[in-house]
Amino acid sequence: MTPSEKRYFKVYASNHRSSNSNKYFQLFDAIDSQVMYDDQALKDIIYNGENLKSKKFPELKSYLFESILKSLQAYDEKTSVDYKIKSLLANVKVLFNRSHYLECKGYLAKAKKLAIQYEAFIDLLEILDWKKKIAYTIIDISFLDKELKNIAKEEKQYLAQLENIGDYKHLFFEIYYLVKKEAFVRSEKKIPIINEFKKHPLLQNLSTAKSHRSKILYYRCRSLYYSFVLKYKKFYTYNKELIKLMESAPHFLLEDVSEYVSAHSNFVLSCGLLKKYDECNEALENLLNIKPLTYDDELKIQRQYYVLKISIAKTTGQFKMGLQTINKFQKVSKKYKLEFFEPSTLYFQYFYIHYGLDDYDSALDYLNKLIDIPKSDVNKQDLKSIARILNLFIHFELGNYLLLESLLRSTNRFLKGRQRLYEFEKEVIRFITKAEKIQTRKELEQLFKELRIQFKKLSEVPSEKAMLNYFDFDALLESKITNKSFAEVVRQKVK
Repeated sequence: MTPSEKRYFKVYASNHRSSNSNKYFQLFDAIDSQVMYDDQALKDIIYNGENLKSKKFPELKSYLFESILKSLQAYDEKTSVDYKIKSLLANVKVLFNRSHYLECKGYLAKAKKLAIQYEAFIDLLEILDWKKKIAYTIIDISFLDKELKNIAKEEKQYLAQLENIGDYKHLFFEIYYLVKKEAFVRSEKKIPIINEFKKHPLLQNLSTAKSHRSKILYYRCRSLYYSFVLKYKKFYTYNKELIKLMESAPHFLLEDVSEYVSAHSNFVLSCGLLKKYDECNEALENLLNIKPLTYDDELKIQRQYYVLKISIAKTTGQFKMGLQTINKFQKVSKKYKLEFFEPSTLYFQYFYIHYGLDDYDSALDYLNKLIDIPKSDVNKQDLKSIARILNLFIHFELGNYLLLESLLRSTNRFLKGRQRLYEFEKEVIRFITKAEKIQTRKELEQLFKELRIQFKKLSEVPSEKAMLNYFDFDALLESKITNKSFAEVVRQKVK
């Protein structure tokens, strides 16, 4: 709950007092003051050690929970257009049941105006149904004679717009599922499947989208598709257009900013991928300045802002700034639950920054945390695979040859078990196996050069390019060949 929601609950609960209201006020304050939830500590505070009936405390918690839900419903009614329309229609029902038909029409007119403005098509269908019902009840044949055809036409329009939104939503989630199932294109077999989305009738032209909400989904589908197939210029263009479209109807953003936050996040990401760093930093600040409407919005803004800011730091070689951002984020994130911040992604970001600062101990620590995350989501398997590959590189750099032998075996088992042993992984394993036996600096340098050539060839293969995008292996190999620091090479590449 936000601070304003908590204050509202106190006021709401005070106006709806019951026999046990003091106890649930006390419980509310006690839970709010806890950093970590502790059931026994709450019992001690509320009942001061007295003997309890087995159901007494659970019943109090349940009563508090129901009271909070009711207060939040009342809170939302004051701010949400959806609730306002529902409230107007509820008034229509009350008045209709008492035969106040003229007043019903007044409330229907107000509800329709709001419903049209906010594309509440289901409510619009209900409003039309009420109009017919009132005309039938008062036997208004003149109204039916004039308006019945118009009502039928409107109903068809709203049904078509609803169906259109439903079709776009279904298409979006089809693409989304495939993206999350395989974070990047790792199989040549998947390319024809992915390309089928580009040919989909709903994505051929914006004119197929029959409402503002459908148009937003059109751009979101396009954006998701182009990010998936690594076509970053189009990913950038569609997100830019999406933000422009959203800002063209600001009243929708007073109701919901979650998709607006996502569009800004993707736009920042696209700017970074195209190395538009000035635009990237400006877009980052725009993201941070979005006013959240819900706790989830606030969480998403903070998460995306810091993850993207750290990502820019690692891409541009500003690793000290990256560490400062990590430290600031760790302070900010204490007020949120860590699991909301995708630990696997964060651990990889933290690894990258520490590696760029030549802090191998911390870098390894974060890699191991990533590797040890149990039962990772399917879409994080690429990240876990790359973590194991980088783990091999760092232990090789540190000269931990005895450990490398067992790490090579476990990495092989992991990749084969998940059918992830592509040419990229094979090249790294071959390199480590050969490099362990090399005696001279000159031979090792030659081996690094050969691996760099192989990686450049693989970067042209879609199913291999994905893994090379996670980490700047070219900079890593150049740093070993030229004997420069990784950070120095990254900064030179950016220049």
